[in-house]
Amino acid sequence: MGAVTRSAGTDTGQATLNVKVEDPYIPYIGKIIRKIHIKQLGFESPITDTSNRISYVGTKLLNSTHRDTRDWVIRDNLFIKEGDEVSPFRLGDNERFLRSLNFMQDARIVIKEIPGYEDSVDVEVITKDLFTIQFEVNDASPGRFRGKIGDANAFGMGQRITVSTLFETERTPGSGFEFQYMKSNIANTFINGSLTYSDINNNIRDGRQNEHGWRIQFDRPLYSQFAHVSGALSIGNYQSLNNYNQPDSLFYGYRYNIVDGWIGYNLRTGSREYDRQFVGVRYMNIPFSEVPKQIGDKYDERFNSKEALLASYTFFRQNFYKTNYLYGFGLTEDVPYGYNIALTGGWYKQKGLSRPYAGIDANRYIVSKTGHIIQYFLRTGGFIKDGKFEDASMLAGASFFSRLMDVRKVRMRQYFRFSATRQFNRVAIDPLRIDNAFGIRYFSSDSILGNKRFSVHSETFFFLPYKFFGFKFAPFFFGDASLLTPEARDLKKSELYYFIGGGVRTRNENFVFGTIELRGVYYPKTLPYTSQFKIMINSSLNFRYNSTYIKAPGIIQLNNDDNNSIF
Repeated sequence: MGAVTRSAGTDTGQATLNVKVEDPYIPYIGKIIRKIHIKQLGFESPITDTSNRISYVGTKLLNSTHRDTRDWVIRDNLFIKEGDEVSPFRLGDNERFLRSLNFMQDARIVIKEIPGYEDSVDVEVITKDLFTIQFEVNDASPGRFRGKIGDANAFGMGQRITVSTLFETERTPGSGFEFQYMKSNIANTFINGSLTYSDINNNIRDGRQNEHGWRIQFDRPLYSQFAHVSGALSIGNYQSLNNYNQPDSLFYGYRYNIVDGWIGYNLRTGSREYDRQFVGVRYMNIPFSEVPKQIGDKYDERFNSKEALLASYTFFRQNFYKTNYLYGFGLTEDVPYGYNIALTGGWYKQKGLSRPYAGIDANRYIVSKTGHIIQYFLRTGGFIKDGKFEDASMLAGASFFSRLMDVRKVRMRQYFRFSATRQFNRVAIDPLRIDNAFGIRYFSSDSILGNKRFSVHSETFFFLPYKFFGFKFAPFFFGDASLLTPEARDLKKSELYYFIGGGVRTRNENFVFGTIELRGVYYPKTLPYTSQFKIMINSSLNFRYNSTYIKAPGIIQLNNDDNNSIF
């Protein structure tokens, strides 16, 4: 049956990559694309060596039950066409974009020379789908069950349909559901649309599933550095209901609407690599018609009405390397190199406090000749009120992935991240916390607050050379530490929080569902609302490098990284 096989070293589909996405096309600059052919691979064929077939009962079952992406869907996601001249950066960008589609496992765009035609070439677009039918169990503890079924590429037409369910004995009613429909690249416009309804959404207080609401969203990413227009529009309504029968003193009741839209234009879109500039404008309005009694008139970003009109000017020069064994288990991953600097300014209102805002979000991406991957990041900004700076802040740091190392057929990387954050004259913006990517992971309490934070994270992970029914395994060891200074105290009064741990991740990269992770965490120091030792299982981790060029104008974030901008 081939249930247990060796993957690293013998499977050429897992060869180590570290090449610029444009390099394969440079010898063909200026030649004319005569024909574009589509070739789709089955689950038994590695995309880097289609002659090396890995056939066993699992791949046969996947092939027999899977609906391939339709050819017209793939063609709609191409921004090269027959009759174009070969542009290495445009071809490399298109290959990267195909890999970013949430129903695509991997993609290659290959140049085919034509005998007797020196000035023309054919292009072959090779794709390999994910198995997109989903059956997930997210929680099966006593008195509680949460699961999801769906298809991330229903009928092979680039559309996602999912239904999530929750059964919980402590909840009234004891069951609930969430429905989501999403269509990517509507009518070849590169506009994605989605509709979501849920009565089991996580609330914004403590994450319990008692938020009810709906949202309609359209977005057009800057899918290529050669595209012009990008933007998004989101409207929705949410409220919390007392499904867990909490006393009035503990239940946080709220209701709010969302209207959030932005549009931007890429000013330089030539076919060669050079510095580019992007201008964008955003209007956001999130009014709360009901605020928790516990909040009252206090400033709290989660529960305060917000309105903003912001504009940004972004300078970027960003291309990509193809590599692997970062977040994935051998598939192609696109890592940016270059820079991205966004200058943002405008007007921002929070619970009646109206102020002008200015900020900078700067990132530098480096891939060294030896294969190390480095990012430097800086976020700084603040508000002006009566001629004085308020809620000013700065976050700076760096992250580092070592080159891929082979140790007796086991592949290994080392990861480090350091960040330092400081707030000045805080008025309305939330204080610094450590329950986030800039603090210590897996820490659940939001009650530890301060205005100075220094954090370091280290992780060593290994990719084993075996797989079981297509599932690959990656043991890892990690440690986090964060030094937090409470407000109105000097650095000597800071508190150090830290932990160590380890675990194993596994994934079958033919499937659309995320990485499964089993981890154990030990906190040597007793922390509020946190056990000293935890064992946790997460069945839907989605590790992927951020490959977007720009994002919507916004104020800088110090306690989250929603856009996955920091690696």
